[in-house]
Amino acid sequence: MRWPQVEVGGVRAVPGEVAAKGGVTRERAFVVGVVGGRGGAGTSTFAAALAARFARATATALVDLDRAGAGIDVLLALEDADGVRWPDLSAARGEVDGAQVLALLPRWGPCAVLSADRQRPTPPEPAVVADVLHALTGVCGVLVLDLDRSGVVAGESVAAACDALVVVAPRDLRTVAGVLALRPQLVGHGALTGLVAGGPAPGGLGADELALAVDLRLLGRLPVDRRTAAATERGGLPLTGGVARTAARVARELLAAA
Repeated sequence: MRWPQVEVGGVRAVPGEVAAKGGVTRERAFVVGVVGGRGGAGTSTFAAALAARFARATATALVDLDRAGAGIDVLLALEDADGVRWPDLSAARGEVDGAQVLALLPRWGPCAVLSADRQRPTPPEPAVVADVLHALTGVCGVLVLDLDRSGVVAGESVAAACDALVVVAPRDLRTVAGVLALRPQLVGHGALTGLVAGGPAPGGLGADELALAVDLRLLGRLPVDRRTAAATERGGLPLTGGVARTAARVARELLAAA
């Protein structure tokens, strides 16, 4: 499976349209995959913050593909919100109506959210994932995919179909090993692949040093953001703070480099 590539220099607030460099409009979504360099990296939090940023300018869907997660709707305090989750789309095969799927998804502000379901934890079939994502690329300007790390390592993910890949990486030695395990599945597909380095660094590993060690472009630096961490524990992800600011910078970087 390979979705059409887009060249993006900016986005307009029209579902399914991305304004490319030179003013040419593409009718396919810009697809961004986000994956953790190791477990506990804060991948879902950053994916959500990135999707929220894109959703300011274009129709955006945040898609939960973490097979071991409890559902990204819990992180966003949407677990009781009406709308379909992956188990409700188990029969979505072939020519899926993307506009209908998008209309049925719960909303986090302007951002549509396709989440796993903590009460029905069976992950969707790969063919269902492929057909639903293909349908959503026709009606969104941006898709942000919260990728399953173990699936990426095993080559059982849609990472190869993404236009950009962002690795969320704490600054420690364990992460270096984790990113190196991921790297063969991330590079070589033509996607812009980069690193967002987080802190603190118990051994003093710098963001630039981490990027050099794993041979990936440094897209941004995540500050220690206790406000965001505390807010997610209480239920709900804030749209301001250090994580949100880094997401804004990374979104601009991805669009400028695409």
